[in-house]
Amino acid sequence: MLVLIGIGFLAGLITAVSPCVLPVLPILVAGGVAGGSRRRPYLIIAGLVASFTVFTLAGASILSALGLPQDFLRNLAIGLLVLLAATLLVPQLAQLLERPFLPLTRRRAGNDSNGFLLGASLGLVFVPCAGPVLAAMTVVAANGNIGLRTVLVTLAYALGAGGPMLLFALGGQRLAGGLKLLRTHALATRRVAGVILAATAIAIALGLDQRFTTALPGYTASLQNHVESSSLAKRQLSKLTRSGAATAAVSASDGSGPRAPEFAGISEWINTPGGKPLTMRGLRGKVVLVDFWTYSCVNCLRTLPHVKAWDRAYRKDGLVIVGVHTPEFSFEHVPSNVRAAVKKLGVRYPVALDNGYKTWNAYQNQYWPADYLIDRTGRVRHSHFGEGDYEGTESLIRRYLGQRAHVPMTRVADVTPTDPTTPESYLGYVRLERFAGGRVVPDRDKAYHFPSGLAQNDLAYSGHWRVQSQRALAGQAARLRLHFHARHVYLVLGGRGSVQVLVDGRRLHAVAVRGNPRLYTLVDSLQVQDALLELRFAPGVSGYAFTFG
Repeated sequence: MLVLIGIGFLAGLITAVSPCVLPVLPILVAGGVAGGSRRRPYLIIAGLVASFTVFTLAGASILSALGLPQDFLRNLAIGLLVLLAATLLVPQLAQLLERPFLPLTRRRAGNDSNGFLLGASLGLVFVPCAGPVLAAMTVVAANGNIGLRTVLVTLAYALGAGGPMLLFALGGQRLAGGLKLLRTHALATRRVAGVILAATAIAIALGLDQRFTTALPGYTASLQNHVESSSLAKRQLSKLTRSGAATAAVSASDGSGPRAPEFAGISEWINTPGGKPLTMRGLRGKVVLVDFWTYSCVNCLRTLPHVKAWDRAYRKDGLVIVGVHTPEFSFEHVPSNVRAAVKKLGVRYPVALDNGYKTWNAYQNQYWPADYLIDRTGRVRHSHFGEGDYEGTESLIRRYLGQRAHVPMTRVADVTPTDPTTPESYLGYVRLERFAGGRVVPDRDKAYHFPSGLAQNDLAYSGHWRVQSQRALAGQAARLRLHFHARHVYLVLGGRGSVQVLVDGRRLHAVAVRGNPRLYTLVDSLQVQDALLELRFAPGVSGYAFTFG
């Protein structure tokens, strides 16, 4: 058990320095600035750890028992953050709210009594980059198998995440205490902190935090995956979740699992009669597979044949597949582009356009692709992130449909890559990584030059380019080099023109780019290559992101 607790703590520690916590850091700093007591930062983190632990383990059960929607606690937390901001802006309001509790405290209303409440609110809106550790805790809790080990591991995760956050709260307090200007203008300092707190709460309510973190490179992803997906972690988690997995596999009538969120913020429905919206309430009695995808994502495209096969095989038996299209790039926000892709890809099941990330946020999703299997009672019984395990997902679909064992399963080849490959590589400056061509000048035409050599997975530009937030737009004599390790190389391209493809100086073919931006295959090899790719772009062609297989 000590090993699993250590893994949970380390996973939380890594989470605390990942992009997903950045939206709450202004609140932590502002919370530290606004208080005068030395205890206030510790109270904030204590509240965060306590609420995060309690509602990770019992939140789904509490909401289900009260008949409340899954996003109720998040909305409540945002409301509390706005209220706390108001108490910083209007001291009289803080005194009014604290007055009923003064007989219990034996002291006057102060600036720091809401520190624990502030932390508790953050614990409800803080959605970490959950890997297997936290996912396992959630599954076990959802099935009612909460024991001492589950509580301790969840608490260890929360403490690991809370440690680095405490440094930010302490930093805010020391900033306020160390600067004479802040000390002599305490009321103005509190009001500025209140404005920051209110602005951040409103941004979270509008979903801007999710858009912000998904736009950032996952600079801790490889470290987190190494820790949480190691063989030791998997063995420990398997021991902990074995009974929970058995419960999740029984018939839908046992009522386990959180209630599926409603579809929210859908701007358009494709493949429904008359474009009418679907609702989870209206789908009650059906087995539903919610598949988060986007049409230029190669991982989603490799999953798509399996999802389409399930739709063909089990629709008549009561399976409803809903493809929630949540865009990654700006061109994927255009409804006509999505409609064209759905038609070209042969998708016949309903597709919901989730341009505002509302349904994505309701499911607290973080991955493309991601599948959520919902039973006939409207409860989420299984989730799977990324590619693979198609047989396991189909087996659960059949179980919840009540399929007979002798009915054959679908037969679709699993092409999930098993060899290490070059990671996904973006060309726009917002997520540009492993760039070896010097300094990028954003949104301006610039002449670039290749370096003398490229390390594995590095890329560089040559010739004239305009590097924008999500793409690189080719100008005169535009070339790109990438040292890749993979069998297959794909690139999202847009505009109109040709791209010459060379590998280790040998010309392979030319790609004709036309129409809406989409994924193009550049290299298709029978075996893994470690080679230098060079692309020669016609002016006006844009590159968005490389993926590999």
